[in-house]
Amino acid sequence: MTQTAHDPAEPTAGTRARLYRSARTAHLERAAELPPALLLFEKRRYDFDQALADRVGAVEAGTFESARILGRSGVTTLEVNEPSAVEGARRTAAALAWLRLRALVRLSQRPRVVAYAIGNSSPFVPPEGGTLRSRWSLRLDYALARYVWFECDRIAFGTPDARDAYREAFGRHPRPLRTTVIPALPIACPCVDDGEGRPPRVVFLGAFTARKGFRSLVESWGHVLAARPDAELVLVGKGDLEPLAHELANDPTVRLVVDPPREAIHDELRHAAVLTLPSRRAGRWREQVGLPIVEGLAHGCTVVTTEETGLAAWLSEHGHHVTPESVAPADLAASIVGALDAHRPPSDVRSQLPAVDGRLAADAWMFSAAPRDQ
Repeated sequence: MTQTAHDPAEPTAGTRARLYRSARTAHLERAAELPPALLLFEKRRYDFDQALADRVGAVEAGTFESARILGRSGVTTLEVNEPSAVEGARRTAAALAWLRLRALVRLSQRPRVVAYAIGNSSPFVPPEGGTLRSRWSLRLDYALARYVWFECDRIAFGTPDARDAYREAFGRHPRPLRTTVIPALPIACPCVDDGEGRPPRVVFLGAFTARKGFRSLVESWGHVLAARPDAELVLVGKGDLEPLAHELANDPTVRLVVDPPREAIHDELRHAAVLTLPSRRAGRWREQVGLPIVEGLAHGCTVVTTEETGLAAWLSEHGHHVTPESVAPADLAASIVGALDAHRPPSDVRSQLPAVDGRLAADAWMFSAAPRDQ
């Protein structure tokens, strides 16, 4: 694997396409900011804006239908799900194999294949338990994930951890592969007034699940109040542990906002001092970046999280609070209290963000007009 510098060249002309396994509102919002591209997806995430999907022309299509559409599209550059996402390997591999075969039959050049990668743990975990069929099914997915990796021409990594994880999991690429690391950092959100003071308010944003550290936060809140009786907690999201969220919201210092619209999320973040997402590992899953962390930074929140996120090193270096993954409730509370006590100005947090959104910069690099990667 060769490392290249970030090249801000202009995007290529021609037809672009993106092949995703699932789509969420964040994907659609990003598509609206980027040059037009065919966006194919198979599944909708819980936060899916149909009106926005219609506006950007996103197409819901299964594995073979996606391959058929791509084969007829004249696409020149195709972004695929990152190779380590083994759950989408069959869909991606089918499309790539069809495009490869089509190019051979027509004696033409297959589309350039690019990917954005933030996976920061090995996808190749030996199967444990389950039926013989399920174990063989997982092995097939692993083999197809390697095939997807072999077919890639360019990969933009969103974190150094992702780059290192790919090197360890996949090893040397069989063909020349161009790579770059562009941190998955946001730009400062324009909805924020940096001159406004903020109350000692903590926001948890995201899925109410154990792997997002929700139970840890619930257990730590009493410790926070013991040190900072004036602290407030806002729980924003939904998930399996929603009954626990309702129970905690009986405390007058806690407010629950279930599955709000995007405008309400922005409003909560621009009035919060701290964003916490104490993620924990769960099986093969590990927090890659954490969209709530990205959104909290964009709104000037000090972040309290665990070392599981691929942004952990950057956060530590820039004045945020990063704890061990197995942090005890009292220690998580101490980090939250420390973040509140610091009274860090939102303008200070936002001043450390890039001028160009990291994901958009990665997209420009992936689709740039540099010589073709073959």
